[in-house]
Amino acid sequence: MPDANSLYGPLDPAPDAGWVEAGPRVGFFTDTSVCIGCKACEVACKEWNGVPDSGFDLLGMSYDNTGALTANSWRHVAFIEQPRPAGHRAPPFADTPTGPPASPQSAATAAGTVTDTGTDPGLPPGRAEAAARMAAGPEFLGMPGAQPPGRATGADTRTDFRWLMMSDVCKHCTHAACLDVCPTGSLFRTEFGTVVVQEDICNGCGYCISACPYGVIDQRKGDGRAWKCTLCYDRLDAGKTPACAQACPTESIQFGPLDELRERAAQRVAQLHDRGVPEARLYGHDPTDGVGGDGAFFLLLDEPEVYGLPPDPVVTTRDLPKMWKRAGLAALAMAAAAVAAFVGGSS
Repeated sequence: MPDANSLYGPLDPAPDAGWVEAGPRVGFFTDTSVCIGCKACEVACKEWNGVPDSGFDLLGMSYDNTGALTANSWRHVAFIEQPRPAGHRAPPFADTPTGPPASPQSAATAAGTVTDTGTDPGLPPGRAEAAARMAAGPEFLGMPGAQPPGRATGADTRTDFRWLMMSDVCKHCTHAACLDVCPTGSLFRTEFGTVVVQEDICNGCGYCISACPYGVIDQRKGDGRAWKCTLCYDRLDAGKTPACAQACPTESIQFGPLDELRERAAQRVAQLHDRGVPEARLYGHDPTDGVGGDGAFFLLLDEPEVYGLPPDPVVTTRDLPKMWKRAGLAALAMAAAAVAAFVGGSS
C-alpha cells in the first residue's frame, strides 16, 4: 500500500475502513464519447432506488431537465452544446458554450430560473451572463435548400455543431470528506469501496454537503436528510450490476473492478487519440490526485469545467491534522501568555 494515511494519498479504502475480507474495489467508468443522452440511466436509477420524481421543467440548457445532481436526481445527464469550426481535427471549444439559440423572452426566463426540486441546495439559479448570450433573438436561417448545409457555399461557411453529453454521478472518492465529517456514522464505506448514506441514521446536519468537493450530496426539504448514489449497494450485495449501467444501451456507463476499468479507459483514450481526437482525456482516474482517485471516473472530450466538474478537486479534510496542530499550538501560546500576565501582575 503506497500510503496508509486515511486522509490523503493512494490506498484501498475498504480494508482501510476495517473490512477484513473485502474483494476488489468496484466502480464506474463513464465513456462520454459514446453517450447519446437517452437518460435511461436516470430512469433506471429512479425506478430501482425509489427516488422521487423530478426534472419535469426545461431549464433553458439544451435538453437538460434535471440540471445537477440532487437528493432527487442521483444521476444527471448533462447536455453541452458547442458550435465549432468544420474539420475533423478542429480544436475543442474550451469555454462556456455560446450562440443565439433562444428568443429574448426565453433568455429572460432562463435568467431567473430557480426550479424548486424540493431539495437543498438543489439547483443553482439561472445566470445573467448566460441570458445575455441568449438574448440576441432567433436567427433566420433562410429557406430550405436542396443540398445539405454548406454544400452550395463551401465548407468554410458552414458552422459545425456538437453535443457533449455526460451522465454524472457521485464519485465515491477514495478519501470521502463527506464520510469523514459525518457525526452520526450515517455515511459508511462498504466492502466494495463505495460510500453509502444510511438514511435512517442521518440527522440532517448538512456537514457532508459542504464537505463534498464535487457538490454531489443534497438534502430533501421534506425530511432534511442527505441522499446520493449508493452505487446500488443492494444489487452489488446480490452480485448484480448497478441499475444505471445495466440500462445503458451504448455501454457508456461501464461497471466492474476499478483496476480493470482503469486499464480499459487508458486503452480507449489511446484509441481515440489514434482516431484523431486529441482532446480525449480521463478525469478522476489518478490515485495520486487530491481525492486519492475516484470510484466513478470519466473519459471527457473537453476540459472538466465545460462539464461542470472541478478541475483539481481536493478532499476538504486533507489538512485536518495540520489544522488541529496549529490550533493546539495557538491554544498553548494563549495559555502561556495568560500565565505570564498573571505572574507578572501578581509580582
